[in-house]
Amino acid sequence: MGKGNDGNKQEELETHHGRLVAEGAGSKDYTGFVPALTFLDARATVLREVRAAGVVPAAEKVCLEASAGRVLAEDIPADRDYPPFDRSVRDGFAVRSGDMPGRVRVIGEVRAGERFEGALSSGEAVEIMTGAPVPEGADAVVMVEHCVSEGDFVRTDREAPVGSNIAPRGCEAAAGAVVLPRGTRIEHTCVAWLATTGHSEVAVYARPRVAIVATGDEIVDVGETPAPNQIRNSNAYSLAAQVRRAGGEPVILPVAKDTKQATAQLIAQGLEADLLLLSGGVSAGKYDFVEAALAEFSARFFFDRVLIQPGQPVVFGAARGKFFFGLPGNPASTTMTFELFGRAALELLSGANDAPLPLTLAKLSRPFRHRAGLTRFLPADLSCTEVTPVEWQGSGDIPSLCRANAYLVADANKAEYAAGDLIPVLLK
Repeated sequence: MGKGNDGNKQEELETHHGRLVAEGAGSKDYTGFVPALTFLDARATVLREVRAAGVVPAAEKVCLEASAGRVLAEDIPADRDYPPFDRSVRDGFAVRSGDMPGRVRVIGEVRAGERFEGALSSGEAVEIMTGAPVPEGADAVVMVEHCVSEGDFVRTDREAPVGSNIAPRGCEAAAGAVVLPRGTRIEHTCVAWLATTGHSEVAVYARPRVAIVATGDEIVDVGETPAPNQIRNSNAYSLAAQVRRAGGEPVILPVAKDTKQATAQLIAQGLEADLLLLSGGVSAGKYDFVEAALAEFSARFFFDRVLIQPGQPVVFGAARGKFFFGLPGNPASTTMTFELFGRAALELLSGANDAPLPLTLAKLSRPFRHRAGLTRFLPADLSCTEVTPVEWQGSGDIPSLCRANAYLVADANKAEYAAGDLIPVLLK
């Protein structure tokens, strides 16, 4: 997260998991060794390595209507002062502060989009609407609810301090001040600013292409009827949806069969994209060939195990100048490791300035326990006031993931939580 209040909140949340190590971890070649990392150390490693690579995507122009979700490739400054005049923020009467409380004569009216011709003298007022320019000579606005009309006069028993109910010229943004810096991901409020400053089109970074390779002899296409020993290729399509949501362009490649040669061939294709995601084949089984196949490309491995569940055997590295992730093959593991690590890399490769993790704190609705030793991300139902764990049957339980709208983040060093305890929650 950024600095300020959000930064303080992030620091508070990080205390639930241990101290963030700025240096992260080392790297290894295929024959080397990297110890298992904590969740925060692994995430810090991803951010450090991707930032150090200094990848800057190409820029392109898009129309304002198509800009939402893209990353700005240019600064967007204020083209003039905002507001461009002293603006009333209430319906009421523009007055001189020194005349209040008191009775003054109403000499006119000004609405938003108009300008009052003339100037106020002592003992005078102008009826004014929200958004209208404050007339010359006035230095306060009295709300209409606090006034009593008496023919051509208006009276109030309230004081009107100088500047009350007035937004001064330039208080929102001075001319030339950058409001949206390059690297900002555009959301609806950003679109409002782009429209306000006259941008019918805007420069954004091109979306990174993300190659997705599912591995395993047991996987068949979504349109096929699987045999009892087979499963449909859900991971590739769920990853594609996550990639789109994170601002990338997914490219689903064929399934890699359980041989080193087949896996290596698809890795070669995948490394032509900006980021490679492999699903499955990263554990220590006899037919898990991902790391061995990556070694043929002189891959560097920054980590190949993280102290989390689900997703402990997640792999992160680089080969041929591209980053890759080997994500465990169980659906919950694939989903979670992408959200924790792959999405952070993709955000930075998209040109974004930061890759925030949407964590919050919530009170547990009931007691909860887990086996300490790993940071666990478990499906949960988050309401306005509390969070409830969702019953699930392990990393392959897709229906439970569908029923959840968030994930509990259970501390590796805390096995038991009581009802009402605060616990970190990762938004889905």
